Amino acid sequence: MSRQKLLGTTILLAIFFALLLPMLAVAQNQLLGEVEILGKTKIDKTSGVWVDGQYLGYVNELTGDKKILLLPGDHEIDVRQAGYISQVQTITVEPGKKTTISVSMQKDPRAQFPSGETSQVKLDVTPDRAAVFVDDAYAGTPKEFGGVGRAMVIAPGKHHVKIALAGYQDFTTEINLRPGQKITIKTDLVPGSISQAGPAIKSN
Repeated sequence: MSRQKLLGTTILLAIFFALLLPMLAVAQNQLLGEVEILGKTKIDKTSGVWVDGQYLGYVNELTGDKKILLLPGDHEIDVRQAGYISQVQTITVEPGKKTTISVSMQKDPRAQFPSGETSQVKLDVTPDRAAVFVDDAYAGTPKEFGGVGRAMVIAPGKHHVKIALAGYQDFTTEINLRPGQKITIKTDLVPGSISQAGPAIKSN
């Protein structure tokens, strides 16, 4: 095949795929169903969302280019907030249709909060929409515990901290807090699952 014919064939193939890919994307979007989660209060809007066991983000951000698109079928939606009763429900997603869920988080009477002397943990994490777990319990997002006047108030002693987000490797660290101590955990989550981010903890 001559170089000119080869070039012509390459151009035709490029045009073919350029036309085909948008059609495939449209076809895929027609197969997917959208799930919209609505909350009225600040607690509702900052609650974390898990779909089929996978953390996706918090309620108020899962719109626009971050909206939830799922394959048709049954899916488990779990909405959590520290100190509140988790709201778990199974929904059936229809192709090309939107399913709307309203959440109203209720305080958990069994929740235990620090009494007496406490310690503070500030978070400086990228992305700040990740999920933060303290001793395996969901605590919120780094965005809630960073910046002026914002910190996580917890009991002194040893604690296991995990920060997780879909598409990034989990970050984990152990902390041992003295009464009244203030520390900052700083890390950039690493995309994928090969590299491991190391902890950076600053004590005040």
